[in-house]
Parts: sequence; structure tokens; C-alpha cells
Amino acid sequence: MTSGEPRTGGLGVIGLGTMGAPMAAHLLAAADDPGRLHVTARRPAAAADLVAAGAVWAPSPAALAAECTVIVTVLPDLPELWEVLEGPAGVLSGRTGDLLLVVCSTSAPDGVRALGVELTERTGGAVRVVDAPVSGGREGAIAGTLSILIGGADTDAATAADVLAPCGRSTHLGPLGSGQVAKACNQLVVAATTVALAEAAVIADRSGLDLSALFEAVGGGYAGSRLLEVKGPRFVAHDHEPASAARLMIKDLDFALAQARSVGTPTEHVQFLRGLFAEVVTAGLGDLDSSVVQRFLEERSAP
Repeated sequence: MTSGEPRTGGLGVIGLGTMGAPMAAHLLAAADDPGRLHVTARRPAAAADLVAAGAVWAPSPAALAAECTVIVTVLPDLPELWEVLEGPAGVLSGRTGDLLLVVCSTSAPDGVRALGVELTERTGGAVRVVDAPVSGGREGAIAGTLSILIGGADTDAATAADVLAPCGRSTHLGPLGSGQVAKACNQLVVAATTVALAEAAVIADRSGLDLSALFEAVGGGYAGSRLLEVKGPRFVAHDHEPASAARLMIKDLDFALAQARSVGTPTEHVQFLRGLFAEVVTAGLGDLDSSVVQRFLEERSAP
């Protein structure tokens, strides 16, 4: 395609991992024309099921950008995003017109804002950025029930919400970076609740309680939560196979810590949680699910 030819107005997804692949599957299922969805990833095998269902494989981010007016990136953080933006095979090289970049990673609010400013300046406003981190884990991505936290200009945020509607419920929280502030707050609550549930599980186990019965009972009261519904069975079964790696919580809590300091909020709680997950990683458990805090507490303290 040359710069003078019209684009298809396609939708692109870059990053087909634990979260990106099921999100892309929902976008594909909801599309009137499956061929409108273009996908790329480091491993072509990650896109095999999507391509078999009608999505179009792009051999590079540049090739994908040449066909798309909206690109959703589901990557770990901003360094990985810059890798797919820059260079001769990057998005910025391949785009042929206006482009909305929807960033679903969990990243620093300031970093996302800086990304938006730089891309606006470099492209004369042709590339616009919306941050749209998601919460709900792999289970929510598969079920299409994610909570999508959006920051950006009103029109662009509305476009992002419409695009991501098949993946869950979107909330526009303010200008660019607001989604990341909301995600930092979300992760603070998630980390605290995970640690509290893990500690409660150890106490109950050592006290001879039936853990399954306990969680069913408290789930009907103030202790009930979506996290208890998802993680509770893991604690009961001592199943810590990775769904959301414990080591990733450190990055998320670092963002929460920086944001709290930037607005003059006390940080005792987030510092404690960050330190605890750092100990979990040091103990060699960081690649397991965040529920592995239960095992960490059991091994650290003999009954």
C-alpha cells in the first residue's frame, strides 16, 4: 500500500499473550467483518487460532499500522510498547494517516502522558493516545468481563470504549494518564486483599477450619469480593500455578507508590505490600500466581 491509497479503517491488536489473545478473540467475534481485525505478535503461533477464525496476520507492527486507524496494544509496559513503535518495522514507520493508539498496559501515569506528548509532537497530532489498562485478570479477559479504565480526550476515549466494548465495561476517568492512576489504586486494593486472604487462609488452616466452608461463609458478608471468588479456590487447593505472576505486582505497586508520593499521600501501606511481594520474589516464588503469598507465609513461619 502506498501513502496515496486509502486504508481499510482496520482495527489492530499488538500483543497476544495471556490477556491480549482472549481480548482479540472477543474483538474478532464482535466484528461484522472478521477481516477488519489485524493482529501481530513476536510469535506467529500466538495468532494461529485468531487467523484461522478470520483475523489477518501482519508480519510486523508497520504492516499492521498500514491497515489500521485504531491499534490496541496489550503489552507488559511502555518499554515494550516503544519497541513496536520505533524502527523500520515499527508502527510509526508503517502508519499512513491518523491513528488512535489504545494502550492497555499497566504503566506509570507520567510515562503515558509523556508518550502522548511525544507522539503528538512527532506526528503533528496524527497519532493520538488513550490509556486503557484493564482489571479482571485472565478470567475476566476470557469471559469478556474486564473493567477497562480509560484516560484521554473525550472523543478518543469514547472511540476506545466502543472498540473495547466486547472485552468488558469501560469507564472514562479523565485526561490521558487517568486510567493508569485508577489502575494503580486498583492494584493497591488487589495486593492488600490478596495478602489478607492469604494470611487468613494460613490462620484458618492452622486452626483446623475447613477453608472452603470458611470462604463460602465470609463471602456472603463484608469480606466478600470478586477476588475472593477467583482466588478463594486457589487458596483452598494450594494451587499457585501462574495466572497473574506475583512479580508483576512489584511494578504495579511501584506505580502506586510514585503516584501517592506525587500527591502527598501517606505511603505506609503500599510500601509494606511492595516489600512483601519483593520478599516473595526473593524467595524464588515470583513467577507463580500472586496467591503464592499463602505458601510464602506458610514457609516463613512454622506453626
